[in-house]
Amino acid sequence: MADPIKQFELVPIVPIKVGTGDFSFTNSALHMFIIVGVTAAFLLLSTSGRRLVPTRMQSLAELFYEFVAGTVRQTAGKDGMRFFPLVFSLFMFVLFANLIGMIPGAFTVTSHVIITAALALLVISTVIIYGIMKHGTHWFALFAPSGLPKAILPVIVVIEVISFLSRPISLSLRLFGNMTAGHIALKVFAGFVVAMAGAGALGMVGAVLPVFMITALTALELLVAVLQAYVFTILTCIYLNDALHPGHH
Repeated sequence: MADPIKQFELVPIVPIKVGTGDFSFTNSALHMFIIVGVTAAFLLLSTSGRRLVPTRMQSLAELFYEFVAGTVRQTAGKDGMRFFPLVFSLFMFVLFANLIGMIPGAFTVTSHVIITAALALLVISTVIIYGIMKHGTHWFALFAPSGLPKAILPVIVVIEVISFLSRPISLSLRLFGNMTAGHIALKVFAGFVVAMAGAGALGMVGAVLPVFMITALTALELLVAVLQAYVFTILTCIYLNDALHPGHH
């Protein structure tokens, strides 16, 4: 049976080494360029010839736009629309990264925690930098909710700080864990099919169940791919709300 972890291996395409550092152009970097290119091509093609009666591609692009815009307005208010380009870009990148990763032979960049961690740190860094730029030291009131007795305030501040610092960890690990686990499960059941098919007629009969499992898991993984992009977007908007309204939580 093939190693289910091998699909996540980084493969250098263009080796680049500077001293002891390795800056090779890998399959992960290639797929990120592909994701950005496919996303840009989709948006350009869907909006280049806008019609009164939209095409399917235009309708899909408008659906994505309205979903993200509606999510930003509901969680962060009208002021949150200044973050719309960031949130929309993150949503489209995660969505297309997950969906392209479902293509056999493609590399799933969101199955690497370094990628999901970078996206999460981008969100949290934006919250901290914008929050301090807009509110100054008043932004730190986020960690000290008003109306609390002074006796328990230090404990609450510590809890709030730990909770805030755990956000990028949970945001990155949730996406990484879901995508990795799903792809491993698909690979394992695919290995069962190959192994049983090579065991003769009896094995062919036994391979029917894993085939059904692969079909069900593929459908589930497609749902998870979309759902994880949705969850990442929702949580991003919730966190960005703290940059705009640090006292409302």
